[in-house]
Amino acid sequence: MDSVYRKQFTVNNSAVDRYGRLRPAMLLFYCQDIAGSHCTDEGLGWEVLAEKRLFWAIIRQKVQITRLPMTGETITVETWAMPTTKVSYPRSTVAYDAEGGELFRAIGLWVLMDLDTRAMILPGKSGIVVRGATQGGELPPPGSLAPRPLGSHFQRRVCFTDLDRNGHMNNTRYLDWMDDLLPSAFHMEHPVREFTVCYLAEAREGQDLDLAWELTPEGQLQVDAHREAPNGRQERVFAARVNY
Repeated sequence: MDSVYRKQFTVNNSAVDRYGRLRPAMLLFYCQDIAGSHCTDEGLGWEVLAEKRLFWAIIRQKVQITRLPMTGETITVETWAMPTTKVSYPRSTVAYDAEGGELFRAIGLWVLMDLDTRAMILPGKSGIVVRGATQGGELPPPGSLAPRPLGSHFQRRVCFTDLDRNGHMNNTRYLDWMDDLLPSAFHMEHPVREFTVCYLAEAREGQDLDLAWELTPEGQLQVDAHREAPNGRQERVFAARVNY
């Protein structure tokens, strides 16, 4: 792949919260959109992979935010593939405002999945080669988030508008769900500064997820989502840590 791919986005009203700030879910959408455009340019887009019965999925993301852009701003987003590991295809993303000031920086761990079996295909067995490089300043790969007891619970069902072309809940929607756990009054005074999300299992239409969550006095939101598996056991779907 060409080392750095750039794209501009104008933050419109549908991308922001009630205070005019870019929603974290849309921040992830920008990261996902530019990653898709870069892969398409390099012949590794959705349609090409679908012919091979493969698709891209993301398993972990970490984002550090300097400032959330506001309604009407045009931002420049850059992305590049990092060196492939034995398991994943890491990708770094950085966004800048019109004056060149950094807005946010992200890293995502992408994997290839079998479109039919939904099993992960290791890079060495996929036949897909991505030539990555480091540019300097990349965030370290995010680690796992260990489960722990959390005091509050909220149940939500996966619906049609949560789904993407792969037929499962899109990773960006988890951030909207997490935003909804806290009221407007909190969000007004506490913009997001950093978050890590681990995607552990596919969430499908009609499934009910139990979101266990807790907000610490220091302003850290922890979320652990489970669903009931066919065997009756609770299966972990995603986990997140958000710092405000």
